[in-house]
Amino acid sequence: MTKLEPPALEPVPAMEMSADERGELERLRREVEVLRADRRPPRRHLRWRSVSSVVLVVLGCVLTPVAGLAVWTNNQVSDTDRFVRSVSPLVADPDVQEALTNRVTATIFQYVNVQQLAGEGIDELVAVGLPAQLGDRLEGLTPTLTSAVTGFVRDMVADLVASPAFESAWNEAITAAHRQLDAVLSGDSESIVVRGDTVFLDLAPFIDLAKERLSSAGLTIADRVPEVHPTVALAQADTLVRAQTAYRMLNTVAGVLPWLVLMFFAVGVYLARNRFRALVGVGLGVALSLVVLAAGLLVARSLLVGAVPAAAAPATASGFDIMVTYLRAGLRALLVLGLVVALGGFLAGRSDTAVGIRRWTADRLHRARGGPAAGGPVAVWVRRHIKGLRIGAVALAVLTFVFLTQPSGATILLITAVLLVVLALLEFLGRPGSPPPADTVPPPGTAPPAGTVPPPAAPPPTEVAAP
Repeated sequence: MTKLEPPALEPVPAMEMSADERGELERLRREVEVLRADRRPPRRHLRWRSVSSVVLVVLGCVLTPVAGLAVWTNNQVSDTDRFVRSVSPLVADPDVQEALTNRVTATIFQYVNVQQLAGEGIDELVAVGLPAQLGDRLEGLTPTLTSAVTGFVRDMVADLVASPAFESAWNEAITAAHRQLDAVLSGDSESIVVRGDTVFLDLAPFIDLAKERLSSAGLTIADRVPEVHPTVALAQADTLVRAQTAYRMLNTVAGVLPWLVLMFFAVGVYLARNRFRALVGVGLGVALSLVVLAAGLLVARSLLVGAVPAAAAPATASGFDIMVTYLRAGLRALLVLGLVVALGGFLAGRSDTAVGIRRWTADRLHRARGGPAAGGPVAVWVRRHIKGLRIGAVALAVLTFVFLTQPSGATILLITAVLLVVLALLEFLGRPGSPPPADTVPPPGTAPPAGTVPPPAAPPPTEVAAP
């Protein structure tokens, strides 16, 4: 018996078609070509969920700067501590100090005419025996004396304005004024009385305070002043009512609108067909709306500075910048947050670029040496719970941002960096084990691994009897 190789298979000859069959085939081909030419592309019907998602996301982006302005304005109007913290740096600004110094100095010399007082003194000296010639010479020195006194007073006022005592008095004054304004707008002020259509200020609390201070200073005769309630007319009643209504409306808007914007974003992303793409739209839309608001602040600053005299322009510009310091800081933080959300939505999406970046990063992490073995209990546990661990890491980062009192752009970037490090560490710990070599043959009687296709069996040898 001799084993011979199996004979080579010969190609099967093609079947010939009859004339009728060939004609029928040509006719069917022409009909198919006509149908393809006449076929129009199907109309894509917009689903209500997609339309609703776009509308909610756009509405949230439009309302984001409005909500930011409402919260900032409400903090300035209803929170005395925030208002003082915003306004207190004004008195330390050099331009504002110069403007205050010029104003106080001009007010002092509005009531004190140095040149006139010097002339009157010289006339009295001449009247009591001073030679007239010497009096005329002294009279010519009065402009120089006036200038010197003006410079001396201005320097003294400048030193006072720049002193810590003036800053302390400034803070006390704006604190008292803001608390009184807040009490009036909220309707809790006992010194505001409405009679008919006019609003009056009851001076009784101020008189009681003056009596207390005079008595503590030793002037006990002030205790004889009886309890009186003199009043001063302030404004019309309808003006106060409108102001109080606007105050309450501002409180409501500042408390509700931010949560409404978040609800719009959450529902819009949930209804979207591609939620990661919707996240990218939310992030970029928020960033764009905040850039528009920042541009609006620059326009408002230019209009405000242009509406005042040139001498007061530097102080006005500095005052505006100081007042909106915290507003701009909040805008920058939200801008960074929007860009981070857009980047996260893009990297987690299904685009070819995002998938390529994720695969490249995972491949580099999987090839890194060191750490626990890929088949060890840590790696197995991490791979088994990888989805929950990722969700937990993202949720912890979000909660950290939410519970921060005043998150800044740098803080948001730091939280994002830590989150990326944690996700990379999870990917490294849960890296898969090395695949078996391709030429490894399983032992006889062992089933091949799941998902593999066994190699084709070799054809049995052909035995031929020897001649």
